[in-house]
Amino acid sequence: MNKRLLFLILFFSAVLFSGAVSAQSKLAQTGLQFLSVSTDARTASLSGAVTSVNNYSNSIFTNPAMLAEMNSTLQLSVNYNLWIADIKYNSFSAAFNPSDGLLGIFGISFVYVDYGTVEGTIIAQNNQGFIDVGNISPSAYSIGLAYSKALTDKFSVGGHVKYVSQNLGSAYINYDEENISSSGKASNKVSAVAFDFGTIYKTGFKSLAFGISVQNFSKEIKFVRESFQLPLTFNIGISMNMVDFMREEFRSHTLLLSIDAVHPRSYPEQLKLGLEYEYLNILSLRVGYISSSDLEKLSYGIGIHKFGLSFDYSYTPNKFFNNVQRFTLSFVL
Repeated sequence: MNKRLLFLILFFSAVLFSGAVSAQSKLAQTGLQFLSVSTDARTASLSGAVTSVNNYSNSIFTNPAMLAEMNSTLQLSVNYNLWIADIKYNSFSAAFNPSDGLLGIFGISFVYVDYGTVEGTIIAQNNQGFIDVGNISPSAYSIGLAYSKALTDKFSVGGHVKYVSQNLGSAYINYDEENISSSGKASNKVSAVAFDFGTIYKTGFKSLAFGISVQNFSKEIKFVRESFQLPLTFNIGISMNMVDFMREEFRSHTLLLSIDAVHPRSYPEQLKLGLEYEYLNILSLRVGYISSSDLEKLSYGIGIHKFGLSFDYSYTPNKFFNNVQRFTLSFVL
């Protein structure tokens, strides 16, 4: 691919991106918001500013084009997220490189959300003001396949197709307060096929990289009456190892700076910044910041890597709910 063709691909990607952004209205009516939550510890500790950052197999969740950076045969990651209100996220990702990148990189992803147990009630004209209809156990999951290919030594593309589903239990429709057991029920369960797309461009100027991703592109879905969109999100990111500007004796250190501009469908645009210091590819210290966020501003994290194994931890203070902790265990072969 010559430089002119590469420039055209990047140009039209930016045009499509900006056109889609301008076409979106702030509906504030998106559903399946579990798809917007950072799944792994490293992403969370960098406040999600990873559109142009190699995050191994967990790149499936943020920018599948980054899988093309893979130079090992197999990568596995298991993520555990203690989110707000005791909601638990469990996720898994794997990437396979069958032919040293010649056939591209293949990946799989899985996310399962346990919302716990909620006491179900409906409004009623009795002394209590409600009728107890038993416990509800909401849940959600996503399972997907990904593919990424390096088109040149600087430019890569990737995609991720996933089946997503959420079950919020059953609801009574036109119910009879005197005999609730005879009332009609409607299932609050929805599912859809969604797509993620991404590109990554290595500029050739030191380690400077530029990335674009589109997440959760899907048709409109609905529960019983109300239709809504998935949390469609557009991301543009840039990153660089700032040690590139230092003398050779500092090269045992890395200081990764990453910046993402994010346009979600249902809330204002955000700027995300991440900073990661790493020593001898063993110990990593991380911090992140999100602008225009009512719940979370700063996040912190640490990572330890040795013998193909990695353990990452992140801590995100939350203004109104319990603070969020995430744990990731990864393996590279």
